[in-house]
Amino acid sequence: MHYRTLGRTGLSVSEIGYGAWGIGNSGWRGADDEESGRALNRAIDLGLTFIDTALGYGEGHSERLVGKLLKERSETIHVATKIPPRNRVWPARPGTPVEDGFPADHVIACTETSLRNLGVDTIDVQQFHVWSDEWVGRGDWLSAVERLKRDGKIRFFGVSINDYEPENALALIESGVVDSVQVIYNVFEQTPEEKLFPACERHNVGVIVRVALDEGGLTGQIRADTFFPEGDFRANYFRGDRKAEVERRARKIVDDLAIAPDALAEMALRFVLSHPAVSTVIPGMRSVRNVERNCAIGDGRGLPAEQQERLRAHKWPRNFYRD
Repeated sequence: MHYRTLGRTGLSVSEIGYGAWGIGNSGWRGADDEESGRALNRAIDLGLTFIDTALGYGEGHSERLVGKLLKERSETIHVATKIPPRNRVWPARPGTPVEDGFPADHVIACTETSLRNLGVDTIDVQQFHVWSDEWVGRGDWLSAVERLKRDGKIRFFGVSINDYEPENALALIESGVVDSVQVIYNVFEQTPEEKLFPACERHNVGVIVRVALDEGGLTGQIRADTFFPEGDFRANYFRGDRKAEVERRARKIVDDLAIAPDALAEMALRFVLSHPAVSTVIPGMRSVRNVERNCAIGDGRGLPAEQQERLRAHKWPRNFYRD
């Protein structure tokens, strides 16, 4: 496993991190706690040192599974979690008062709950689960963050940027109060390269990449006839003719790069890790098999420049979460 520094935090994190939404049994269906536990432990065996979870993943279920792991393992494991907006609206809507999302008392109360769920005294990176640059300089959220840092409850502060709005954190980055950002970045969604990544590099802000595989669209496993069970968010994400279109575009990438279909996921993850601004990528991994396959990619090699350029031609701007 290869390691990178998470921006100015100085934390050494594995290139491949663990995205723990899928093990929370909310949104994604089919997770089994015993298999999730085996997957988490196998990831640590393979040198993974960074886990991203959230209080909102199964109302703390994901955090508690991670907490069980932390109790069982002696290795250094850096954990990032997230505070849900008080109004429970994802993503943050324009014009929403910051008091509806992250008032100070809510920030502190949620952090205390996460500390209990994780069974730790300090959270490495505490993040807001949504963000709006309209909130810079408003409300009392920053005083809560500073208090939590001062009291040793959190080490660093980050935000998870709204889906497909990478420029909706530039003012926050310029303000100097954020240590890391989490953003959607993949072969289809390359917009962060334009303004967000340069800003992060200028201010030494760590970059955590989520949805690197487009919720499965860049694995080669989504086909026109793929079925998702009731309650699985992907049934809506890939609704209508979207599965057929994703299958067509994934096949085009495979043909363009002359790779085997089952090599697509590796190619997609290496594309993300090839950008120098990226600190770590956090694919969801609910099985030991997926852990072993993904962790093998964190070897520091990235992709040759020629393959990166070929993949850049496959950008596909859209927002399946809202469109």
